[in-house]
Amino acid sequence: VVHWPIERAGVIGNPLPGTTVALVPNAEKQEMRVRGPKVTPGYWRDDAETARAFDEFGFYRIGDAGRLLEPDEPQAGIVFDGRVAEDFKLSSGTWVHAGNLRLRSIYACDPLSTDCVVAGHDRDEIGLLLFPHVGACRDLAGLGEDAPLADVLGHPAIRDHIASALATHNAANAASSRRLTRALWLPTPPSIDANEITDKGYINQRAVLECRVDAVERLFADDPEVIRPSAER
Repeated sequence: VVHWPIERAGVIGNPLPGTTVALVPNAEKQEMRVRGPKVTPGYWRDDAETARAFDEFGFYRIGDAGRLLEPDEPQAGIVFDGRVAEDFKLSSGTWVHAGNLRLRSIYACDPLSTDCVVAGHDRDEIGLLLFPHVGACRDLAGLGEDAPLADVLGHPAIRDHIASALATHNAANAASSRRLTRALWLPTPPSIDANEITDKGYINQRAVLECRVDAVERLFADDPEVIRPSAER
């Protein structure tokens, strides 16, 4: 809870009285875990899920990362630092912080993409699965409502725009943990029934990757629909 004026977004405050938050090292981040009377003791009649969700000290693994705004002044509050549950390693052992990279990628591909998923677990490189803004894509391609979506997404103007966006992003993000080497459109929107969208309306990265294994394989293969960065700027 935040009960004081803050100077920047992302400060989520301090635990309510009686609640304890542990900041546990997790790769380059600190995973937040919580324990207290406000936290459920477990999943109903599901011992296996309960064991996965709690650590040996009874702290619930919420899947978020956090850090102290002022390391020497804990009362200044905790800053949200992404989702450790979505982070993954490349084949080189380098950690990729998917949440932050996803936000950068959405910005880079604006306005043609409404959202995206970052892929590359145990791969050599990072790729994107893009959800299209169909209206914006049709406008840029100059194609009407009667044109098949495949023709729209495969139009040279669309491919060039995304290729240029990836190259521009890479010019400012040369590290392997942030460099985007390929992208592929997902023609169908995220499914609520498949849990690809959370109850808060956010993309569930893990669920999308699990539900669209074929798309991930195509992304990292020599599929002609895969878009690669244009010449670096």
